Amino acid sequence: MAWTVDVPHSSVEFAAKHMMISTVRGGFEKFDIKVNLDEANIEQASVEATIDASTINTRDARRDAHLRSADFFDAEQHPQLTFRSTQVKQTGKDTYTIIGDLTIRGETHPVTFKAESAGRGKDPWGNEHWGFSAETTINRKDWNLNWNVALETGGWLVSDQIKITLDLELVPTPQDVAEEVAAESTVSATA
Repeated sequence: MAWTVDVPHSSVEFAAKHMMISTVRGGFEKFDIKVNLDEANIEQASVEATIDASTINTRDARRDAHLRSADFFDAEQHPQLTFRSTQVKQTGKDTYTIIGDLTIRGETHPVTFKAESAGRGKDPWGNEHWGFSAETTINRKDWNLNWNVALETGGWLVSDQIKITLDLELVPTPQDVAEEVAAESTVSATA
């Protein structure tokens, strides 16, 4: 079954150390994530994500402009960050490892997300929702995100290690919902 992200109830965020002493968090406001998932065969699942680099938000306009610049994401030349899974493994009752290719600034490298199902349920209107969280840590220099400033006390202004966290609420794609309703109608008509 195909699922898509319910953006108002989801987030794509990252965290980096600033001056080696504090953690700065940010996120992206526009993203699209699609998951094809057969519960009977989890390891055949696939995940595709597209993130609009220009929608980065760290709650500081000057920093956001710098992150969009050629020093970091170069959003004008590389408007999207993408992820495409290559393998999904179930590691526990509700836990998974998702391996795939992350592309930033035209550079593609494999990453591994640890993911967990937060459960499923129906909203008051009968629509199904499925929650997932996933996280990984990358070295930003692997994607040529090299800008930094040495501190006079030692260390760097921005850490190389970046933690990426996704909290997602998925809903069935409209086409799958229509097909499911049609199938239920056919079964009801023949019963």
